[in-house]
Amino acid sequence: MTTQANQGHVFLVEDDESLASLVQDYFQRQGFTVSVEGHGDNAVERILSAKPDIVILDIMLPGKNGLDICRELRPQIDTPILMLTARTDDIDQIIGLEVGADDYICKPVKPRLLLAKVNATLRRTHSQPSASDKPIYQNGVIVHGDLRVDKGKQEVHLANEPVELTTNEIALLFQFASHADSILTRDDLLNNLRGFGYDGLDRTVDMLVSRLRKKLGDNSTKPQKIKTVWKKGYLFVSDAW
Repeated sequence: MTTQANQGHVFLVEDDESLASLVQDYFQRQGFTVSVEGHGDNAVERILSAKPDIVILDIMLPGKNGLDICRELRPQIDTPILMLTARTDDIDQIIGLEVGADDYICKPVKPRLLLAKVNATLRRTHSQPSASDKPIYQNGVIVHGDLRVDKGKQEVHLANEPVELTTNEIALLFQFASHADSILTRDDLLNNLRGFGYDGLDRTVDMLVSRLRKKLGDNSTKPQKIKTVWKKGYLFVSDAW
């Protein structure tokens, strides 16, 4: 039997032993190295020590929950984080994105779908320009008026004041700023954020845009900076900043 080349290191935080074993076995057969932790209180230290390529993080855990773990990890690492949630409503998904998760998947989890999510997330991560490969913006920074977006440092300033944004919010803002005065569809935006297009139901982009408008001082009723273009998508207005 041919051994697959190592596809990367996955760190799974999951207290359901049967699910953790199923996912670990499936991913290892696909060529991944897999570490597993079942208790939330141990997760942060082990993840920081292991330096994995991606973290899969259950929300409901004994000890520290997944949202708190994500919140604690995000200022220390830029490793992609996928959240697992057993709830079908939006609240865990919204909070997960707000604390810095890159994506989420609802339980019950099918290992094949989880693998597709992991591969898509890793492809996006590897395709992003590195600090030494900033092709068209000086030092990797985009400036529109008083707005300054530094994707490399994960920093945003408006009128010289720092704006606290999540990883996904910065990624979305950078995409808008990179395509100023051009209409971007939800399909465009989701493909960049998550590696697959808009299915007609996913509200991730709309929620992120709403939060960006609020944090960047745009008018939510009649936005002038990030406009909604009916039946088409969104438009970042370059001279509105």
